[in-house]
Amino acid sequence: MTELIRQGKVLYWGTSEWSAQELMQAYSVARRYNMTPPTMEQPQYNMLSRERVEREYARLYSEIGLGTTIWSPLHSGLLTGKYNDGIPEGARATLPGYEWLRDLLMETLDEAMKEKLRKLGELAGELGISQATLAIAWCLKNSNVSTVITGASRPDQVAENMKAVEAKEKLTDDVMARIEEILANRP
Repeated sequence: MTELIRQGKVLYWGTSEWSAQELMQAYSVARRYNMTPPTMEQPQYNMLSRERVEREYARLYSEIGLGTTIWSPLHSGLLTGKYNDGIPEGARATLPGYEWLRDLLMETLDEAMKEKLRKLGELAGELGISQATLAIAWCLKNSNVSTVITGASRPDQVAENMKAVEAKEKLTDDVMARIEEILANRP
C-alpha cells in the first residue's frame, strides 16, 4: 500500500472490521519500516452496535489519528422505523434470498426492542425528521465518525438519507440524552 501511495495511485489505505489490537499492530509495523500505516477503519456502527467504535477504538482516535467510514448506520433497516411493529409483508426481509435478514431481525425484534424503536420514531417525529434520518444523524454526531456509508434501494431513500447532514444540528445535548435514555446501551 505504501508503494501505491508513493506512486499517487491511492491517497491512503484502511481496514474493515479489524480489532484495535490488529490496527495497532499494523500501525506499529508500518512505522517501524517507514511505510504508510492504515488511517481509516470501516466498522459497523449504529444505535444498536456501538461497542467497537465507542469503546474498543477510543484511544486510537487520538493516538494514531484513526478515522472511520462506518457501515450499516440503519442496522439493516431496523432503525428506519419500518420494522417498529414487526416485519411487514413485502419488506426485503420477506423476499427469497434474504433469510439471513429475516433471521437477524427475528433475533433482535423482541418487545423491548420494538418499544425502543417506537420511542425513537416518536422522537424523530417531534424533531420533524424520519426515523432513518435520526439514526444516520446520530452516527454523524459522533466526532470520531469520518463518513457514513448508506444504502438505498430507491432514489427517495438516498434523498432521505442525505437529510441527516442537516438534521445533525437538531441533535442537541438534550436530544442526545433522550436518545441515550431510550437506547440504554451506552458502552
